[in-house]
Amino acid sequence: MNKVVKNVEEALIGIEDNMTLMVGGFGLCGIPENSIAQLVKMGTKGLTCISNNAGVDDFGLGLLLQNRQVKKMISSYVGENEEFERQMLSGELEVELIPQGSLAERCRAGGAGIPAFFTPAGYGTEVAEGKEVREFNGKPHILESALTADFAIVKAWKGDTEGNLVFKATARNFNPMMAMAGKITVAEVEELVPAGELDPNFIHTPGIFVQRIFQGEKFEKRIEQRTVRSRQ
Repeated sequence: MNKVVKNVEEALIGIEDNMTLMVGGFGLCGIPENSIAQLVKMGTKGLTCISNNAGVDDFGLGLLLQNRQVKKMISSYVGENEEFERQMLSGELEVELIPQGSLAERCRAGGAGIPAFFTPAGYGTEVAEGKEVREFNGKPHILESALTADFAIVKAWKGDTEGNLVFKATARNFNPMMAMAGKITVAEVEELVPAGELDPNFIHTPGIFVQRIFQGEKFEKRIEQRTVRSRQ
């Protein structure tokens, strides 16, 4: 049951070119910083990344984009990353844009073993092109398929040796859904504790979904946009 690996290098063993990765986080909040840095070092190419967005130009998944390691992004948001926008508009990067709630639910469905679901989000837009439409309670819905990945890489506040995870505040975002949907789920945590130390009532992701866990060496926790009030 002990799922602890020594470091990020060991945690990412098995990631190869052309794989699909789910990467937790929202903007720069709750992203697996150590794992992303290791992916840059590994130089793995042709990746399909499922993530709400791609960080910023010089941090987060933006580093993989700069290094031309990403073939396709499945996301809900392009903003804050000029390189993401440039590659998308130039045709260098394949992009599938999904309404944010649909992206979250497609990840959750993948982890829950639900192959597809109907949603009204996106009907009548480019999102609905080529998708089955059915009417429920007089309202049209489109069929969305579940998402899974070869690896899901998430970041948690605390974790134990059995892979149970606790996320802190808004860093919870996409991490719990993605942790469920990877064939192999890697969790990097700020604090790693012995099994039994976490209160079961406050565990967000049960260890059954996590295959590898390690304690990150450092977390910059960069703020995407800092807004402060002027001094009076």
